[in-house]
Amino acid sequence: MNTGKAKLLGMLGVILIVILTVSSMTMAGDGASASETATKIPFTKDMGIVMAVLGLAILMFIFEWVRVDVVGWIMMSCLPILGVVSPKEAISGLSSNAVVSIIAVIIIGAGLDKTGCMNVLARNILKIAGKSETRIMTLISATVAFISSFMQNIGAAALFMPAAIRISKQTGIPVSRILMPMGFCAIIGGTITLVGASPTILLNDLIDQSNQLGLLGVQVEPLGLFTQTPIGIALVASAILYFILVGRFILPRTGGQEDASLVPASIADTYQEIAGLFELEVPEDFKPATIQQLHVRTRYRVSIVGIFNPETRDKNFAPSRDDRIFPGDTIAIIGNEDSVKRCARDMGWKIKEDLEVFAEDFSPNNAGLVEGIVSPRSELIGKTLKEVHFRRSTQVVPVVLCRDAQCQFQNITEVPLKPGDALLLFGRWESFHALKEHKTFAFTTEIQGEIMREDKARIAVFWLIVAITLVMGFEPITAALGFPMKLSLSVCLLTGALGMILTKVLSVDEAYQSVDWMTVFLLGGLIPLGLAFQKTGAAEWIATTIMNAIGTVPNIVFLLVVGLLTSFFTLVVSNVGATVLLVPLCMSMAVQAGSDPRITAMVVAIAASNTFVLPTHQVNALIMRPGGYRTVDYAKAGAGMTILFLVVLIGMLYLFY
Repeated sequence: MNTGKAKLLGMLGVILIVILTVSSMTMAGDGASASETATKIPFTKDMGIVMAVLGLAILMFIFEWVRVDVVGWIMMSCLPILGVVSPKEAISGLSSNAVVSIIAVIIIGAGLDKTGCMNVLARNILKIAGKSETRIMTLISATVAFISSFMQNIGAAALFMPAAIRISKQTGIPVSRILMPMGFCAIIGGTITLVGASPTILLNDLIDQSNQLGLLGVQVEPLGLFTQTPIGIALVASAILYFILVGRFILPRTGGQEDASLVPASIADTYQEIAGLFELEVPEDFKPATIQQLHVRTRYRVSIVGIFNPETRDKNFAPSRDDRIFPGDTIAIIGNEDSVKRCARDMGWKIKEDLEVFAEDFSPNNAGLVEGIVSPRSELIGKTLKEVHFRRSTQVVPVVLCRDAQCQFQNITEVPLKPGDALLLFGRWESFHALKEHKTFAFTTEIQGEIMREDKARIAVFWLIVAITLVMGFEPITAALGFPMKLSLSVCLLTGALGMILTKVLSVDEAYQSVDWMTVFLLGGLIPLGLAFQKTGAAEWIATTIMNAIGTVPNIVFLLVVGLLTSFFTLVVSNVGATVLLVPLCMSMAVQAGSDPRITAMVVAIAASNTFVLPTHQVNALIMRPGGYRTVDYAKAGAGMTILFLVVLIGMLYLFY
């Protein structure tokens, strides 16, 4: 067992010991206080079954005996067999509002990505943050947290995830260093306003329900839209600071780095001389010349793959031998680093530290090297690349020609091609996709990227706006028209997703392919587990047992216990389920303990977002696969975040409430 897993197992063991200890204290009649007037609930066989199933699920998460989505399948199968939920309830998670909403919002995000909207977003983020991991993480996390303050956190995370992945590929920063801070801040962002997350949306309804039933003996004022805003802002700021200070120690380095090398790993041994892509600046005293006149390929075994003219603002992504280089131009060159340095020294060009002008155009998102084999039926057989004006017609640059196990750099455009010749080609992915359609080459390496439908960008944004409008404004609009209607979140988002399909932003097949079904089945299986906890009374038994045992404590300690209790329940029950269960219970306990029931209810709703230790929250499950995370990664990062969340929450309550 590795150290991370051992720590997680130890932490869960401590939680179990605390629960058992508290239970035994209660049963023995210790800790007399006013709070003990709460009804004691007998422990039943079904409660024991559900807790055993929970323990099994946690062990499977820890030791990774099966993939996490298979854990969901196991839950859907064993819970009805054990009789703690009905067969219909066991599969209800797959059609739940949360799961369907995730499917819809992923499709909407895929539509925005397909039309290039996420490229624009990534470009603007990089323009501000540069290539600094800390600044990129901070900017993305803060932006997602802000959006989550008025939009469901799963929606904000799903919409930003494609942009985060693109930024990771473009900068070489592992995607795992970006997605988890983004996901945590998406969850926490829902605490900034009363409409940012399901628990806080439910809060006033639960308070009103308690007032109507007269269960508390006092009337509790509802919370305002921004009552909790100072706490939410402090939580987001502390989370970002947490990852800035300790992120390098707790976040894994998975993903992102695989794209840092220019030459695909499968052919790296063959093309060892192609070390990288460099950007150079041509000085003002340079005498204009064509590429052919410079003989850079012959003399230095390098290839000029891009020219930018600052006066015309034109970019040439496949310059031919007749294209001219002028003073002040910026050029992009592929080759061995030493060869590029010799070329720059002899020509008087200045090598830049990194790509600037071509940073986005030639990022791994948008361009790369591909090996193509001349096929037996290729139209290039017997012809030279010069004859067919290969660069101009395809917008692809030939870099190396390999024939009979010999690779050559010089004069490759003047050699008649034969079947089986291998060409290393550089270009933008869109050009390779177009070239693939002609079946001129059999490509041995993956053509990444995809053909963007930029003409559909406005339509994609329109359907996003439609979905958000339905989420936030459908009920008030229909009420004003005299026929009040309320649509679920899933229906609102499905409308936006359907609009993208009908207007051909995405095809139906592309929509299906965009959905991470691993996430769907993970959540679909965990939802009935939470249902079983509530249905059997296990959740209420744990809550009542702990609340009965806390004894007479100061108000701030009471609120800390409420926060801890809620944080535990959000790991095993949905945050909505935990809120519905604990708000009435904790408000009642607050009245008996002399605490403020209104503040207590707010603590429950906010602490329902403190769910970082396990990938059970929808956002955590969403980013798990793209980020390459394991359960132990959530435990390492989430343990500290959970403690920090509670410390900041209680600290803000003490100082301002």
